[in-house]
Amino acid sequence: MNRSFRFLLFVWVALAAGAPAAPAQTANPHRFESEIAAFEAADKANPPPKNAILFVGSSSIRKWTSVADDFPSHKVINRGFGGSHLSDVDYYFDRIVLPYKPKMIVLYAGSNDINAGKTPETVVDDYKAFVQKVGSALPDTKVAFISINTSPARWNEVEKVKQANRQIADFIAKNGKLIFIDTFSAVLDGEGKPRPELYVQDRLHMNAKGYAIWTAIIAPYLGPPE
Repeated sequence: MNRSFRFLLFVWVALAAGAPAAPAQTANPHRFESEIAAFEAADKANPPPKNAILFVGSSSIRKWTSVADDFPSHKVINRGFGGSHLSDVDYYFDRIVLPYKPKMIVLYAGSNDINAGKTPETVVDDYKAFVQKVGSALPDTKVAFISINTSPARWNEVEKVKQANRQIADFIAKNGKLIFIDTFSAVLDGEGKPRPELYVQDRLHMNAKGYAIWTAIIAPYLGPPE
């Protein structure tokens, strides 16, 4: 290896080591247009109930296919769309939240945001934006936020998840109309790690056992049977 080549190699390694971290991935909300349009078509064909409880958010909501059966005493609408960020829920608010005029919204999102490189502060800001939209358009609607879960597949992100949860919980504590539903610790084992038996093969999404835990925790927040 000649001297010039060694010098260039040294410079390249030094620059690489000092390179800034990659920026957060920009989420283009238009990637969900077909899914949102499908919701709208379904609503035209079979109008959803009024004054219902709307579950909205990312794939942990979308994959909760038993949600109506899990809360049989309530009118429930599921509008989860997989891979979405909180910013996507904000973007489509007028199409997947506002038309239903729900009496309560149960929101779960944030994990994909952090996985894409967004900071906990960005997640919190997007949550606050959602709350502001609800307050302006649906002032009588309650908003419950399900804490962002960790999982075996995303365990390396757990500290950022904790930060986001803590900041959102602190914000909610100062607002009597908002609800924080803490499911985070319920899916952990005695060592504080995700319980693998609660997840499907991808080690990211919960199975029926995981949703049973969510159901038991969330049910008391939904109010009396209808």
